[in-house]
Amino acid sequence: MTTKRDYYEILGVPKGASADDIKKAYRNLALKYHPDRVTPDKKKEAEERFKDISESYAVLSDPQKRSQYDQFGHAGIDSKYSSEDIFKNADFSSIFEEMGGSGDIFEEILGSFGMFGGRGGSRRSRGSGRGRDLEFEIEISFEEAAFGAKKTINIPKYEPCEDCSGSGARPGTKKIDCPTCKGRGQVLYSTGFINVSQTCPGCRGEGSTIKSPCQKCDGAGKSKVTKKIEVSIPAGVDTGSRLRVQGEGDSGIRGGPAGDLYIYINVKEHPIFQRHGYDIICEVPISFPLAALGGEIEVPTLSGNVMMRMPEGTQSGRVFRLGGKGVKNLRGYGTGDQLVKVVVETPTHLTSEQKKSLKEFERVCNGSVNPMSASFMDKVKRLFKK
Repeated sequence: MTTKRDYYEILGVPKGASADDIKKAYRNLALKYHPDRVTPDKKKEAEERFKDISESYAVLSDPQKRSQYDQFGHAGIDSKYSSEDIFKNADFSSIFEEMGGSGDIFEEILGSFGMFGGRGGSRRSRGSGRGRDLEFEIEISFEEAAFGAKKTINIPKYEPCEDCSGSGARPGTKKIDCPTCKGRGQVLYSTGFINVSQTCPGCRGEGSTIKSPCQKCDGAGKSKVTKKIEVSIPAGVDTGSRLRVQGEGDSGIRGGPAGDLYIYINVKEHPIFQRHGYDIICEVPISFPLAALGGEIEVPTLSGNVMMRMPEGTQSGRVFRLGGKGVKNLRGYGTGDQLVKVVVETPTHLTSEQKKSLKEFERVCNGSVNPMSASFMDKVKRLFKK
């Protein structure tokens, strides 16, 4: 089995490198090993290097993936992300558009390696692109996680400009063909013996230019708004759960589809209950007489208090199960249980009369009602006889 090289080593940056340093290192290496910039006899080697540095950048440029990699190495990435997920949200286009190049060309190369879920060399027409995905963290109560809830959240995002309907042109005017590329969105330039297609610097790949920009969005075609979104949180979510709201990310670039909104769940701690999978655990204190004689106790559950029968001689730490009183399974496979752990409480602040009664009780029992203590002492005796 081939051992993967360290992502930081591949990009030539230290583990504590900043996001800008990682981006700069990737850009320099990607240009160096671009398959169209090497001689034919070195193309295969360049493609492999290009794939490795792109995978390294896709992981290290994403804070969540980078944290997973820093903690668990390649195992943390391979076990949690598919090949497509690794490259999802990685911003390749802007890196090269900053240099006047085409981000689409680089995504086509990566697609031909199978890095974008089989999209293989499909080109987006005239520089259009999918909008940026957005992330939002929401805190919910223990009960909301167990039963589900509806939440209204305010998301700052880019939406198509209302005045120009996203065209970027002032109302009543139209875009014109770019005079630099004649409407093609691409221009050719030569570097040595290689011709490279590049995004047109005049129109940035759109194929058209705006003579009279929209005054509201200054020709961008989109504006920043705060949108109220109602989110349905399903029963059974837990801290770390991720919800996807399709199409509620930023609007697309030059007419492309909108990105998605990813909501990360954080569940508040509960003062009584703890969660273990879909079961919940609750510790209930009981008195010594109740533990010894048995009886009924009132136990809190997520759906209200219930009465539970305690048998005689209940020991501290014993766990009872209340079926179906836990958390609903997120995938619809039933409901967990509630585990009730009883803790026999030792009396404190006793009066002299109470102490006298306890001593008399101890004298009368003479150890005959303490099977656990007797068993323990037998084990000790056998141990030291050896």
